[in-house]
Amino acid sequence: MTLKEASLEVIKAKYSEVFGGESPCSNNRTALWRKIAYRLQEIEHGGLSAKAQGRVSELIEKYDPVNNKGLRPEGTPEEKRLRRVTARDRRLPIPGAIITKVYKGHTLEVKVLEQGFEFEGKYYKTLSGVATALTGAQWNGYLFFKT
Repeated sequence: MTLKEASLEVIKAKYSEVFGGESPCSNNRTALWRKIAYRLQEIEHGGLSAKAQGRVSELIEKYDPVNNKGLRPEGTPEEKRLRRVTARDRRLPIPGAIITKVYKGHTLEVKVLEQGFEFEGKYYKTLSGVATALTGAQWNGYLFFKT
């Protein structure tokens, strides 16, 4: 049996053996076995060199807005909230693109707008709204259109 297939109790015991203490994420099997596997590879092959660790820290400091407040957008709390609300989803094509899907023998074409979608002359706020209007059932728009 592999570590990935082991029970939570076995994985916890292995974690304690490898790290010498209880896990901070004690009930997340996937996170535990991944941490154990990484640590065993470090023990077997050595970890990152001091130079590599330094470079990783530099990159995090330089590019990660969570760790570098200078990278965070300026503005009032309301402006920041609006930026989060209006940010485009990266799964979507650019505005003006057409998303197509064959559904029940018909080719559907949905136009991506800057804010929302257009289908057969109607405006929809979300891709899920388009999918629900088409099928009559609740759908995740990204799953339905496979974007």
